[in-house]
Amino acid sequence: MSNIITAIINLVTNPKIELRQYANTHNRANNMGGALEEYIKDIFANTVEETNEQIRNERLSQVFSYLGNQNNPPDSILRGGDAIEVKKIESNDSSLALNSSYPKAKLFVDSPMIKNACRTCENWTVKDMIYAVGVVDNNNLKSLCFVYGDDYCADKDVYEQIKRVIKTGVENIQGVEFSDTRELGRVNRVDPLGITYLRVRGMWGIDNPFTVFNYIFRRDHRRRFNFMAIINSEKYNTFENRGQLEGLCGEIDGLYIENVRIKNPNNPAHLRNAKLIKYVI
Repeated sequence: MSNIITAIINLVTNPKIELRQYANTHNRANNMGGALEEYIKDIFANTVEETNEQIRNERLSQVFSYLGNQNNPPDSILRGGDAIEVKKIESNDSSLALNSSYPKAKLFVDSPMIKNACRTCENWTVKDMIYAVGVVDNNNLKSLCFVYGDDYCADKDVYEQIKRVIKTGVENIQGVEFSDTRELGRVNRVDPLGITYLRVRGMWGIDNPFTVFNYIFRRDHRRRFNFMAIINSEKYNTFENRGQLEGLCGEIDGLYIENVRIKNPNNPAHLRNAKLIKYVI
């Protein structure tokens, strides 16, 4: 079964940082965001060098139980494993645009934001969420980060509470006709003819992980490529193939694993043990 350690092993043993060339070679992904998503699939499925699309599709079907779309999280789910959300940014300090979906520490099967195909892809209730964030400059993948949602985002109650407060406040405005909606609000019959409506939507964003975790990792911008993965120790110890990755540290230049302490997103006064995996070219 593929996991985040598998992906890191595939990345460091066969790194690809020219995404346009990578995408064109495989005759897919017309833009850099799509190319990054395809690359993330391939490092989890170990199909980076596979040029036969039929063979690649078979392998992806074995590794993933769900491959989604850009409009609804997640982008993919590992069969029997974690959910993955891929985000592309174009400058080192850009925030992540999450649009109408707030940050997710975990993915729940009853979330109204996911598709029915995602709910029924396998028998599941909750999935750990991997955020895969890439900094893309023209054709090149300059930086890549893997971080788990529960090490990066607060619990869903934090975001649901602010959403409820705003929604309640909007709906209590006097003299305005509202209708039921999953969004923050919908105002009907705005004009005298009663034919215009106003949708009130939330547009969520979050600082990128390189900014959030700059107290334990800073990129070396003189390098061609920087990689960072943060995995809390409880999760890290569940991976049976972690020893294989640890063994590569003495064989691959630029690969390091460190013990670190990271802030709990729900209470920064509490620190949790984690592994910081670094790789530079």
